[in-house]
Amino acid sequence: MKTSNGLWKERLEGKLPAQLAEEINTFEMEIELRLQGKVDEIVFAETRLRRGAYGQRYDNGKRYDGSQTQELAYPKGKMTKGANTVWDAPGMMRIKIPFGGVNPEQLEVLAAIAEEYSDGIVHITTRQDVQLHFIHIEDTPTIMRRLATVGITTREACGNSVRNVTGCPYSGVCPDETFDVTPYARVLSRFLLGHPDVQNFGRKFKPTFSGCAQHACGLTAMHDLGYTAVTRTVDGKLERGFRFVVGGGLGAVPHQAKLFDEFLPLEEMLPVAQAISRVFARYGEKKNRSRARLKFLVKKWGIDKFKEEVLEERRKLKDDPRWTEFLAEAEAEEETPLKPPGELPSENGSEAYHRWLKTNVREQRQEGYVVVTVALPLGDITSNQVRALVDVGRRFTNGTIRTTVEQNFVIRWVSKADVPALYEALEAAQIGEAGAEHIMDIVACPGTDTCKLGISSSRGLAAELRTRLAQKSLEMDEAVQNLHIKVSGCFNSCGQQHVSDIGFYGVNRIVNGYQVPHFQVVLGGQWEENGGAYGLPIAAIPSKRIPDALDIITDFYLRMRQKGERFKDFVQRVGKAQIRQALDGLIQNKPTHDEDPSFYTDWADPREYTTGDIGIGECAGEIVSAYTFAMTEVERMAFEAQLVLDAGKPQRAGEEAYAAMLKGAKALVQFQYDDITDDPEEIIEEFRERYYDTKLFFDPFAGGKFAQYLFAAHKNTGTQFTSDSAHHLIEEAQLFIEAVHSCYNRMRMKAAESA
Repeated sequence: MKTSNGLWKERLEGKLPAQLAEEINTFEMEIELRLQGKVDEIVFAETRLRRGAYGQRYDNGKRYDGSQTQELAYPKGKMTKGANTVWDAPGMMRIKIPFGGVNPEQLEVLAAIAEEYSDGIVHITTRQDVQLHFIHIEDTPTIMRRLATVGITTREACGNSVRNVTGCPYSGVCPDETFDVTPYARVLSRFLLGHPDVQNFGRKFKPTFSGCAQHACGLTAMHDLGYTAVTRTVDGKLERGFRFVVGGGLGAVPHQAKLFDEFLPLEEMLPVAQAISRVFARYGEKKNRSRARLKFLVKKWGIDKFKEEVLEERRKLKDDPRWTEFLAEAEAEEETPLKPPGELPSENGSEAYHRWLKTNVREQRQEGYVVVTVALPLGDITSNQVRALVDVGRRFTNGTIRTTVEQNFVIRWVSKADVPALYEALEAAQIGEAGAEHIMDIVACPGTDTCKLGISSSRGLAAELRTRLAQKSLEMDEAVQNLHIKVSGCFNSCGQQHVSDIGFYGVNRIVNGYQVPHFQVVLGGQWEENGGAYGLPIAAIPSKRIPDALDIITDFYLRMRQKGERFKDFVQRVGKAQIRQALDGLIQNKPTHDEDPSFYTDWADPREYTTGDIGIGECAGEIVSAYTFAMTEVERMAFEAQLVLDAGKPQRAGEEAYAAMLKGAKALVQFQYDDITDDPEEIIEEFRERYYDTKLFFDPFAGGKFAQYLFAAHKNTGTQFTSDSAHHLIEEAQLFIEAVHSCYNRMRMKAAESA
């Protein structure tokens, strides 16, 4: 009897491009060799990641679907709690969707695969990809073959490679764009996919395109390569090009991209990208993963030297006919409408329809047409809902559908005359919710649901916030409605919390002897202008009090803002200190476990967040008190560094951030050694010997990279700080402080278990 893989392989024989078929066959053989123990896991891991196959986390065998937790069945074997590899349990598969462009045939295949091999959920990511969870590694070759029949690949969706090339989902129809960047996003994706010059990176590499400078659709400021459409007139002729930036990125320590060229001509787009790839592959960090992104090479060299090296590499490149051929082919493609333009019917409609019309429908630059956003709570859509979306796309358009960086779908080229009927069709499929790109449209990473790095339940929190906001949406002030909220389950920025109006990322703390999930509150970010500014964390709030924190922040904004004042400008004017003070009540006065057991659980997970009471003796009580006292001062110092930076004093801000790190290291050293002095050299030496060399400080996933932040800051004592470098050090200080807390928590838990 043939396996499913064998049946599909035979059925699709000759229907795939020869090279792609060979690559998938090779991957299938590598899976078999790994199962036989003939390939090391560390080698196979990079292979499968480059094919889009991740392992995923299993804490409780449940997935949160936005309204309830539900048990899932795994027909291919028993799921292992705490599974660490793709062999222990089903994993996750990431599927590249360049610039978010997906057609009905592709959506049908995605729906079928999600239903047959996953849990029936298609998840849209913050980089316009599709992710399927609970996928068995043995099924991945078949999935790849079926996707390939409709022009979709998982190649280089993960791993140290060029990730999905994102692009504005409104490009080509946006009234504010300079020109349509769709063809160029398509070209760059095609050119770099599998290119030999992108196979030796130390870390991932993310490009993006935006048709304008003022909106957030492309987020060029936070990417390795950011292309924003611009034009110029030369000898009376209008020329297209890009304002080109490099070295941006969020992650644990966000960096804003630096200007490489005010006007990069179209014909230089591909060769310059190739030259940058070669420079990054040659000079980028390979050993220390925490410093291996392009942003660190740009920071190390400075933009002038980086540009000089790239242009020298560009001069050495041999001409490649694809540089112009690919452009010509892409520019020849054009979207067309299915229906003639129309006028919006004057019928009244329901109140729900009018709310949806206000938030989910935007004018195209082509008269008589609109773009409709299908808002997806938590970025999830069921297989049957995908099929309904396909039907809508075919009924009202030529299948012109795209994913967005806010985890939604948009349907382009909808005739205004068809809007009421389209809404009814979406409503019938339960995908007609209002609130797209408003406060209820909360972006969240997978968090503790499936991600091995998750600390707090980002999806659970996002669902809770969405539910509460929906209950008061009708009376909500428009200034609050327009805010953006983004949530990550850890310090990494998969939820893009640094560029939101109000962001949250997961951390943990010990309260009354129990580990309690918390979220850092991030303020000061800017979603508009392509992610124009990055926020910083101001306070760690218990997870169960985050909805109250959001109420306090938004109420404070409404009471204190000036007429027409945007949230970012408001935060800058009133200062973070006032907002932090308003939140103090949520940080203090925590209930005991007996008073409120639910306080010690996370959203969407009824289990206690930790294994139980730590059992603190008198001696340990003294140590906890000393540690807590010291770390309270450390967190105050880190926050003070932010306030000083906001006041335009980067030198003092950087010095204060370093001092906070040093005091945090001392607090941890004192857990083992009481006689430590305030001498920086002694603190660093003791910390290194007791926590770094012994790997006690090493996080299971981040290793010792946060300790490296301390060592680098100490080594660079006396450095002159700029606004950027002080901002980066404050971020690094905050991450180091979180790592100190985590290390302390691990030691306390270990001591309790052995008591």
